[in-house]
Amino acid sequence: MREIRTVACVGAGVIGGGWAAHFLARGFRVHAWDPAPDAEEKLRTLIDRAWPALTEIGLAEGASRDALTVFGTLAAAVEGADFVQESGPEKLPAKRRLLADIDAAAGQNVVVASSTSGYGMTEMQADARTPGRLVVGHPFNPPYLIPLVEVVGGELTEPWAVAEAAAFYRRVGKSVITMDRELPGFIANRLQEALWREALHMVANGEATVEQIDTAITEGPGLRWPAQGPCLTFHLAGGEGGMAHMLDHFGPSLRSPWTRLTAPELTGELRDAMVSGCAEEAGERSIAELVAERDRAIIAVRRAVAQARDRGSR
Repeated sequence: MREIRTVACVGAGVIGGGWAAHFLARGFRVHAWDPAPDAEEKLRTLIDRAWPALTEIGLAEGASRDALTVFGTLAAAVEGADFVQESGPEKLPAKRRLLADIDAAAGQNVVVASSTSGYGMTEMQADARTPGRLVVGHPFNPPYLIPLVEVVGGELTEPWAVAEAAAFYRRVGKSVITMDRELPGFIANRLQEALWREALHMVANGEATVEQIDTAITEGPGLRWPAQGPCLTFHLAGGEGGMAHMLDHFGPSLRSPWTRLTAPELTGELRDAMVSGCAEEAGERSIAELVAERDRAIIAVRRAVAQARDRGSR
């Protein structure tokens, strides 16, 4: 694995900016580029807001926000970078063009990873001259706090690029799933999407409010998932018989019409209901205040789970 000291973040929105904050906190130099005219101002604001949370969980030696340089061109940002994290718009033609441009500008054998939330690398790497070094490195928002990264290559990706990307992410403190094959939406987003679709159905049909849905998760199954996930959770639901008993006993309920995984039509009425519901739940809290609240909660949950596991292993 090559020595990585400088990371280029191409795209500096919520995800790209979150990546930049994470890499800075891990002690790397970060080169950033985004075509938006106010990109640098927004990026530095995002990093400033994330820095207290990053400081609380621990900065790497030498970590500094001053290690960020924002460039005026993509080529300048990528030049000299040892690893590239692309976080451009989630539109396939744009992804193909952007990855091809990065591939043309990046140094030889530098891995280029995409933060795409759903596209497969096979369809994104089609226009690249050296597609073997292109991989998916799919994070979860916010990338500076959520450890998960799903790594998978495309049909033209070389195995060494997948291995190097996974090793680098682990080095910077990420929990990596190296997927065996491409899957639209990857693993986490497919699970999240199923829950999201059912939530939209319930709001559309007047069966639950936005706040009731959020409370049902934060005060219900969401409390179990950080520790053991849905599969082990149901394993415990089977008592001493474990998953086998759970499936034998509750398996018939899978045929019950509890869920509707087909997405509902996003009508104007449903859109307005979701927007107004979130505004009502947020109350007087601004987006910045909600982000800070979320970050504090994530840190607390991660620490609590780590402490519980540590006590259990003694």
